[in-house]
Amino acid sequence: MARALHAAGFRRGDIVLNTFSYNLTPGGFIFDSGARALGCPVIPAGPSDKATQVDLMAQFRPAAYAGTPDFLKILLDAWQEADRGAAPIRKALVSGAALPASLRDHLEGRGVAVRQAYATADLGAIAHETGLVDGTTLPGMVVTEGLILEIVRPGSDQPVPDGEVGEIVVTRLDPVYPLIRFGTGD
Repeated sequence: MARALHAAGFRRGDIVLNTFSYNLTPGGFIFDSGARALGCPVIPAGPSDKATQVDLMAQFRPAAYAGTPDFLKILLDAWQEADRGAAPIRKALVSGAALPASLRDHLEGRGVAVRQAYATADLGAIAHETGLVDGTTLPGMVVTEGLILEIVRPGSDQPVPDGEVGEIVVTRLDPVYPLIRFGTGD
């Protein structure tokens, strides 16, 4: 996850508000360990209520956010409703929910540079957005090194032609935790 966070602009010393859950799913730990690998202190907030999150933001002034895109909007709205001035969050790596263009535009209009990652509990980061030095997000995603990603006809092992919808199947040749042709269901 560190590569995806770095591609989203996270840098050593950036305080990260991590709103992914730390229980029942490993999402919180996956993003937390990636941020710590970059030297970023992490607020392990999980998906707690928005009032608590706003208080955490006021006290610790996180520059970065990890969580779902819709929850980031909820937090920024709550911050504004609390009349706390400019929100400290300036960059975000979002995952776990859709990021429609309208929501991305809304978040970026509020001063937050947003990139997204595709991850699963089984594999961690599978792919992430990246961009140019000027902040322009490049189209598509970069597949995480060491993974083989296929898009197949659901229920089969047959690849679909470019541009067609199919299921994502991932292979990770890792001696500790190998996954061969893992069907994500996505």
